[in-house]
Amino acid sequence: MARKKANPAKKEAAVKRTEAPAAAAVEEKSVEVQTVPAAEAKKPKTKAAASTESAPAAQEKKTGAKETTPAESVPAAEAKKPVSKRAPAIKKTDPTQEETAPAAEKKEIVAKKTAATEKKVTSAPEEAAPAEREAVSVVEETIPVVEEAAPVYEISNLPRRSVAFIGSECHPFVKTGGLGDVMYALPRELVRLNCDVRVILPRYACIPQEYQDKMIYRGEFYMDMGLTNRNYYVGIMEYVWDGVVYDFIDNQEFFSAGNPYLNLVDDIPRYCFFSKAALAALNYMNWIPDIIHCHDWQAGLVPVYLRTLFKDTPVGRARSILTIHNLRFQGIYNIPTIQYWSGLPNEVFNMGALQQDWVNANMLKGGLAYADRITTVSGTYAHEIQTAEYGERLEDHLRYHSGKLRGIVNGIDYGMWNPETDPALAVNYGLGNVLDHKMENKLALQRELGLEQDEGKFVIGLISRLTNQKGLDLVSAIIAQVLDGNTQVVVLGTGDKQYEDTFRYYENTYRGTFSACIQYDEARAHRIYAGADALLVPSRFEPCGLTQLNAMHYGTIPIVRETGGLKDTVEPYNEYTGDGNGFTFDRYEAGLLLDAINRAKTLYFTNRYHWDEVVQRDMAKDVSWENSARQYKNLYLELTPW
Repeated sequence: MARKKANPAKKEAAVKRTEAPAAAAVEEKSVEVQTVPAAEAKKPKTKAAASTESAPAAQEKKTGAKETTPAESVPAAEAKKPVSKRAPAIKKTDPTQEETAPAAEKKEIVAKKTAATEKKVTSAPEEAAPAEREAVSVVEETIPVVEEAAPVYEISNLPRRSVAFIGSECHPFVKTGGLGDVMYALPRELVRLNCDVRVILPRYACIPQEYQDKMIYRGEFYMDMGLTNRNYYVGIMEYVWDGVVYDFIDNQEFFSAGNPYLNLVDDIPRYCFFSKAALAALNYMNWIPDIIHCHDWQAGLVPVYLRTLFKDTPVGRARSILTIHNLRFQGIYNIPTIQYWSGLPNEVFNMGALQQDWVNANMLKGGLAYADRITTVSGTYAHEIQTAEYGERLEDHLRYHSGKLRGIVNGIDYGMWNPETDPALAVNYGLGNVLDHKMENKLALQRELGLEQDEGKFVIGLISRLTNQKGLDLVSAIIAQVLDGNTQVVVLGTGDKQYEDTFRYYENTYRGTFSACIQYDEARAHRIYAGADALLVPSRFEPCGLTQLNAMHYGTIPIVRETGGLKDTVEPYNEYTGDGNGFTFDRYEAGLLLDAINRAKTLYFTNRYHWDEVVQRDMAKDVSWENSARQYKNLYLELTPW
């Protein structure tokens, strides 16, 4: 069921584009890391200093001396003026009491809205015709004014915050996994909650040309890079879409490859460059956010840069959040290499920050130490990563910083995932007619994949990266027992050759019953969600998982292992009470996975009425980004209580 759209008349303009830099500023130029006085750094419109060193000009080569541009002088009296109402310092609070600030703000909002409503109702009779005044008076006497109060989350009354998202991928420009979906959907939802949002990404060569052609040049500068004794070009290309501003960091030396991720040898310098360039670009554009929200290890150095090399620049006053999407990937390399490319001071390469195993540096670990808040994509995963089983050798570090760790479950974008409007489906359907039309999508899927067309077959879908994390060894171990003559299995994805070859073998062995689509096909994924009866997600670990949310919204019942976000979003079906919205198993064992599948098949074949109840319950469940975005907004307000 599609999420109810907000009234367009009540939306505010979400993003105001800043004026293009003057002609002199647009020209190729150099900007050095400058030490800005505290009084000046607090000004919200301080001219951007891009934390960079200048490239030598032609004249400098002749004379052997560099030209320096003196900083603009500010009168002492003017510098002392209270330009901003923000508190000069933010006291750390007990994490158990951090929810009180948003609650107080909500009460204030309700009070203001109630007063506004009273004024509107009492003034209505004066504007109404004489015949209407009497009716209005009767309404005033019989209906309490408080019932007319608008919702608490009315956009016009929400506190406004500016947020810069910094990450390595974002749909539709570049996407390899769930991070791309989050970087796309969360900023759009935050705009609806009265946030001013910019998303900062690398300008990869693999970004489709249709988006490249629409980018607008915003400026350029040169930036020093670590201990390389070189100045690197930083271009800024901008694209505005649906209220969100996307700024792309351009440098062909680092981002000309065809894929966003290559290998650690190449990725370490390119993401050291990207993290520093993103902050320098904010200074250059003079767009200083309240919150800088970083994602995964590729942006892990941003909080470190923010509190070291950029602490005395305008962007240094921003607060930082680092979100862990998958703890397995951390950006670990030897200390001399990361120190060479990052240029970070020696004190950050200690065991409490970047240092790991005495000789290595861990970019994600450093970001976790320096960030003001740490979030991950489900509450269960936030607890799991503090244990040895899931902590990926950072469990002690995460337990130490547990006071600033939060878990917020992801959502899905109803604009992209909506069976009522999805153009990829054979037949569209919604909550009201899912029982009539889902079967038509099953037959269409069977026909498309060369399976036996039979409404009575139980169709299981599996849409996943084909890696060990996804529990595919369990699936491989029980395929022969699952395919009992009444069941069909459809696999879609790419990954490790071991699993690709295994599923191709099963397709050849069980032709007409098993289909292996070893590819990435977004449209086919939509059709599998619509045509399958159940979706399999038996992951070894799963920070959040989006496939089970997509499946539920399409009326396909998830069969999952109780880990991470899967445990937070799928309640096991109870055959005695009829409660629950899926089928689950706990320990990572093939036998338990088979048992969960058999329980689902038993309900499907012996009690279709209750099965259909679960289908409708899943479709009615709100798995949109709206609730998650509100939790992030409250977290932003905790960090910026002005």
